[in-house]
Amino acid sequence: MKQALDCSLLKGHQNRDKEEELSHPGLSTPRVAVTTLGCKVNSFESALITEALNKQALTPGQDGRSKVHIINTCTVTHEADRQARQAVRRVVRENPDAVVIVTGCYAQLKPQECASIPGVDLVVGNDKKLELDALLPSLLDGNLPSIMVGDPDEGTSLPQRLLSGFENKSRAFLQVQQGCDQGCTFCVIHRARGRSQSQPCQQVLEQARRLVENGFRELVVCGVDLGSYGSDLRGESGSGLSTLLTKLNAMEGDFRLRLSSLDPVHLNAEVVDLIAGSERLCPHVHLSIQSASTLILKRMKRRYDRDLLYERVAYLYKKIPDVVISADLMAGFPTETESDFQQTLEAVRDLGLAYPHVFSFSARSGTPAARIPNQVVVDERKRRARLLRAAGEEVRKRLLRSRVGASRQVIIEGGGHAPAGYQRARTAEYLPVFVPLGGEKSGSWMNVQISGVKDQTLIGVAAD
Repeated sequence: MKQALDCSLLKGHQNRDKEEELSHPGLSTPRVAVTTLGCKVNSFESALITEALNKQALTPGQDGRSKVHIINTCTVTHEADRQARQAVRRVVRENPDAVVIVTGCYAQLKPQECASIPGVDLVVGNDKKLELDALLPSLLDGNLPSIMVGDPDEGTSLPQRLLSGFENKSRAFLQVQQGCDQGCTFCVIHRARGRSQSQPCQQVLEQARRLVENGFRELVVCGVDLGSYGSDLRGESGSGLSTLLTKLNAMEGDFRLRLSSLDPVHLNAEVVDLIAGSERLCPHVHLSIQSASTLILKRMKRRYDRDLLYERVAYLYKKIPDVVISADLMAGFPTETESDFQQTLEAVRDLGLAYPHVFSFSARSGTPAARIPNQVVVDERKRRARLLRAAGEEVRKRLLRSRVGASRQVIIEGGGHAPAGYQRARTAEYLPVFVPLGGEKSGSWMNVQISGVKDQTLIGVAAD
């Protein structure tokens, strides 16, 4: 820990690494930067943190440091933990005079590990991360303990203020739910995020209107366990996810809605029919599948079996033939036999999982899965993960070829990672498209005709 603060200890899909730096021109204030790792909920929370700090006139601390850097971490796997530590060390190395704050799920579960990294000033749990704007003045004055991690089940960690938008983003995340009550045997996120909590519908609608009014053409409805939205809102009539989506769908404005990850059990006919009957809800579904073996799903403590998974996806294709499905899959869960694995591999092809997000099983300390005998060896987990990704690539190539000649309305994302003369865009199905550079701004609409495929990305030409 840095000596300048002299603080005592207080008990308390693949990661993204994105950084935003905020400053206050004309004011003698610290510059604030935020690095975000992990999920869409983290991205939403980071945007809230940066916006709140950007509005606050701070003065440099007693030691004169004039920069604050916050790392919002993930802990979904051991690899996520490693990337979090790596990100913190990089921030400390590149910003030796900055006040460094670590928050997020890794900080919530491993606060002492975070605090032990040389250069870290403050570790803040998920229960207090949205209060950083209020905590920062005391931190800069050296008046805070170095670890502030409490119980995420106490009170609420849902946003209590509206977010205006996202810097340099072509789409906006709309958090509607927090936490998880399921407790899958391999997962620690329910411990890091606490019980399932839903944002009241009226506040969700107000947040959505704010984002649309500020020019965002796509809202991604997200949560830690999105399908459980409304389960805790017993005082509200018709408070489930389908009711919320119906109300969002009825809003005025020129925008589209996309769902983030859903458990297959929540992909019911009501939700599918809503997507099928709406021009606003995107024909793209991301399913948290993990395995297609009923035995392994039972040992994972999932809420569905193979038959239900196939039944739900069959209905999805029946109602929305052109739907694109991405999915979370896990390779090498303890006791997974070759036969179990082949069922999952088969499902990638059977269900048309064009974008599988594959994890090798990661034994998380304190979880039931970590104690199961007959752990699959690491090399075998990696082999199975490679095969799942390869199967997904085959499905994806066929899918992309099938779109050549089609007309689509896309949202411009910008020029990053695009060939010279092109910029990236995204269809409603979440398919990537290279379109010619023009006068269109990031986040704007463009009508295109798909003319080909390059590097697993569609090529589009402007259409009327």
